[in-house]
Amino acid sequence: MSENKKEIVLSGIRATGNLHLGNYFGALRKFVAIQDDYDCNFFVADYHALTTNPDPSQLHHNVKSVLAEYLAAGLDPEKSTIFVQSDVPEVAEMYLLLNMHVGIGELMRTAAFKDKARKALGLSQADDDNDEAFEKQIIGADTNKRVNAGLLTYPTLMAVDILIQKATKVPVGKDQLQHLELTRRFARRFNAFYGVDIFPEPTDFDFGGAPIKVPGLNGSGKMGKSEGNCVYLIDEPKALTKKVMRAVTDEGPQSPNAPMSEPIANLFTLLELCSTPDVVEHFRSAYADCSIRYGDLKKQLAEDILKITNPIRERINDILADEAYIAKILKNGAERARQRAADTLNEVRHIMGIRKF
Repeated sequence: MSENKKEIVLSGIRATGNLHLGNYFGALRKFVAIQDDYDCNFFVADYHALTTNPDPSQLHHNVKSVLAEYLAAGLDPEKSTIFVQSDVPEVAEMYLLLNMHVGIGELMRTAAFKDKARKALGLSQADDDNDEAFEKQIIGADTNKRVNAGLLTYPTLMAVDILIQKATKVPVGKDQLQHLELTRRFARRFNAFYGVDIFPEPTDFDFGGAPIKVPGLNGSGKMGKSEGNCVYLIDEPKALTKKVMRAVTDEGPQSPNAPMSEPIANLFTLLELCSTPDVVEHFRSAYADCSIRYGDLKKQLAEDILKITNPIRERINDILADEAYIAKILKNGAERARQRAADTLNEVRHIMGIRKF
């Protein structure tokens, strides 16, 4: 398959903090594996991060950190286009243009917006079950508890990220599937309104097989920055080991072959991801015959996680120390991303009647 006919894959991550094991196993490792077979585009989403009004200096630091972590995990700037969202100014203009074809109601009904708006306004889950009442709550909110318009139009910006690159494959998590479906809807609507076939309808890239859910260390749920239960790729060995040793457990199996509680099942999930099969089998047998010592399990788990993260952490630090290398990657990535974005934006401007005289 010639390079210009490779399917276009696009994925972005918000610049809101360091990447963790969930990001690595759930996405980064898979991205590395597809770089030769697809036209891959990976970006750091700093515009999206603005919906939570981050400290400007912290945002700049986060962008640099995520970029370094992308590269350290194996994304190759010679094979993939790696860029920062705001380095493609065409995105901002197309964001405005596409919003002319997006309804306020459909944005307000998205699950992610309702959830985040509810938290911002201090409302209970029951308060947003009624759409009309929920809308009145938002409109009537005082300025100290406002819901910003960027949060409302987040799906439009996400759609623009995808459509401006004409991506056909977009790896998304379960919480973003509704936004991807909106992107498909926006593409169909634009094409139908103007009688053109400019935008392909992107689909979720699931990489085949069952999705990987990486649990956190707090005994329940998946690993996530907002949950405070993460092992970060940048964690120093002492800090990482301390986190793992503090992972939630239970009183231990009370009878042979007893079912595992959620915290213990989560630890075994992490063990299966990070350790060798013989290590996993050893601790499964120990659990089954009630001889398991959770301290030994966690110590082994920490050692095996470090075998994965130590080389990545070292590369992250090397990259962060090389400002010239980072600048080169960003310059080249922005040029490549802007080329296709500019072509798409020019098409959209022409179709919508915004033309030069």
